[in-house]
Amino acid sequence: MKLKRSLAPTLLILTLLLGASLLYGLMQSLGYLTIIGEKELSLTAYQNLISGQGTAGREFWASLGFSLWVSIVSTILSAIGALFLATLLNRRPSNFDTFALNWNLAFPHLVWGVFMLLLLAQSGLLARWAGALGIIQSPADFPVLVRDRYGIGIILTYLGKEIPFLTLLILALLRTQSDGYLLVAQNLGANAWQRFRLVTLPLVRPALVSGSLLVFAYIFGAYEVPALLGVRYPRTLPVLALESFTNPDLRARAEGMAISLIIAFIVLMIAGFARAKEELQG
Repeated sequence: MKLKRSLAPTLLILTLLLGASLLYGLMQSLGYLTIIGEKELSLTAYQNLISGQGTAGREFWASLGFSLWVSIVSTILSAIGALFLATLLNRRPSNFDTFALNWNLAFPHLVWGVFMLLLLAQSGLLARWAGALGIIQSPADFPVLVRDRYGIGIILTYLGKEIPFLTLLILALLRTQSDGYLLVAQNLGANAWQRFRLVTLPLVRPALVSGSLLVFAYIFGAYEVPALLGVRYPRTLPVLALESFTNPDLRARAEGMAISLIIAFIVLMIAGFARAKEELQG
């Protein structure tokens, strides 16, 4: 009770700031743009997006599909990679492992994206090394891994950042658990895969699900990496939203705000679904 009372002022300020931001965004998405004298509320921006009209509307559905593709694939691969990496590191405890994972997290996503660009571009380090070793005739023959239409470079960048993050979450939980469960399962005749599926996975599922939701929410709403490593078409929703918001034609700002609210709604919907599923399983 004392903790709740001590956090109440902070939570109140955060709620007011968030509520004011959402209200401001909602009003602008409905066309309330006093800067150009527009005060009549309408659903024109949402209608343009759904029907594929307008500057942003023509790209909206392609951007939505591309954003979901990048976010879902990055989240699933990050979760799988982190799960197996954490299980492996838990068998061989070492302070160096934790240090290496934390060291990776110290770099912002944008810095990691620049590194991937310098490494994987057709004029990057790998292409030049492959050309020097005679594996390819010229750097231009190197496969397109960044600024490609499938978002491979974007996904690889997020994997390099999110796998260590999820690994730390899972590893922290695993190292607080007793080995008794695994020993009992082993004595009952369970093999390595059965021990992993029936013991380890249920133990780490809450941390894995919560961490994966954070990863998905971040990736789905992130701008910097898709802007750096993405192509002109299709673009992710955050890139499309920011371009609409900064468009010299101020009437396009309503569509940018509408896209931003759609991003928030999708993240909240998926988070609510996952939360409800966890409660039912619990």
